[in-house]
Amino acid sequence: MSIVVIGVNHRTSALALRERLVVGDEQLPKLLHGLTSRPNIAEAVVLSTCNRTEVYLVGGDPDRACEQLEERSGLELEGVLARWDDGEAVSHLFRVAAGLDSLVPGESQILGQVRDAYESARTRGATGALLNRLFEDALRAGKRVRTEAKLHELPESVAASAVELGVRELGGAEGKRALLFGAGKMSELAARDLQGRGAEVVVSSRTLESAQDLAERVGGRAAAFDAVAVELPEADLVISATRCPYPILHAEAIRPRAKPLVLVDVAVPRDLDPAIGALEGCTLFDIDALGEGLVGREEDIREAEAIVAEEAVRFAEWRRSRDAADAIRDLRTRAEEIRSEELARAGSRLSELSPRERETVETLTTQIVNKLLHAPTVRAKEAGSEPLRDLFALRDDE
Repeated sequence: MSIVVIGVNHRTSALALRERLVVGDEQLPKLLHGLTSRPNIAEAVVLSTCNRTEVYLVGGDPDRACEQLEERSGLELEGVLARWDDGEAVSHLFRVAAGLDSLVPGESQILGQVRDAYESARTRGATGALLNRLFEDALRAGKRVRTEAKLHELPESVAASAVELGVRELGGAEGKRALLFGAGKMSELAARDLQGRGAEVVVSSRTLESAQDLAERVGGRAAAFDAVAVELPEADLVISATRCPYPILHAEAIRPRAKPLVLVDVAVPRDLDPAIGALEGCTLFDIDALGEGLVGREEDIREAEAIVAEEAVRFAEWRRSRDAADAIRDLRTRAEEIRSEELARAGSRLSELSPRERETVETLTTQIVNKLLHAPTVRAKEAGSEPLRDLFALRDDE
């Protein structure tokens, strides 16, 4: 069966489209069921992060996956979604897991996101032998890149890049006040980075308890969401990374300022009203502003790409061997059916044979079949299943 990937990411689509296609944890079970309930989709995994929403399928029918995404988003997606097939799909996933396809190349969070997407699908029974092996190999490729290639010396996360961008725009972090929206992993990484640079950190979240918990861990201060109006005038930097499906800060909430305010919105969908960027004294960046060039790191990228290519070849060899084994099994089954049918048809002519003579005929015909199948079996292991299936008109029942 074929492997197909369809979806959007920061290379193929604008942020305004990507944020409409984000699949939340609560929406994932319904989407996976809608995909795998189709008879021609055998397996499915949905990977949805701040930079991509991609559907991995075994068995094809990308049109059905497109319909599912259209129903969720209310968008017309024909001709909009990118698509990768078979070998390209494998290489794409391996590059994603390795951080090579990230907005910030080398960032560390994507490997965990790929693992979470796979585990979510697997525990819901949406995967099978093919996607299980594909994602396990992709995770291995990602780990190898992290441990063997120098790519891991690039910025490790979107959070690190958000901090770097904001601090650079401010001219430094020492003595500055940073207001963080969200109490998840992204905010924690940003908070620790900012603390290390000498900034004062204020954490605000939809629940005060979660903000207090993060603030305590990073040595900052917590603020309730309804206290944001008090905190904003004194803030120099805002970094927002919530999972809220709608904007949490609008332009109307920001009063005229006596000092500059830099805002970095790393959430998808966006947390911060784009109109904020037009306010005097405010500089707003969204997640697409975080991508940095790779000048001077080309050798590190080539090293990582070589690891990914090696792992992709390994997967292709496993798949070819698996496909050949299935075809060989089908060929032997069909050959045995023909042998048994022909012996049964000759039954009247063999009725006078003794049991020993009958056994000799059985053994002889079996040996003939085995000898005839030896060469095709060897060739199938070398070349894969397709030539064998085509030559002997075998039904592909993978």
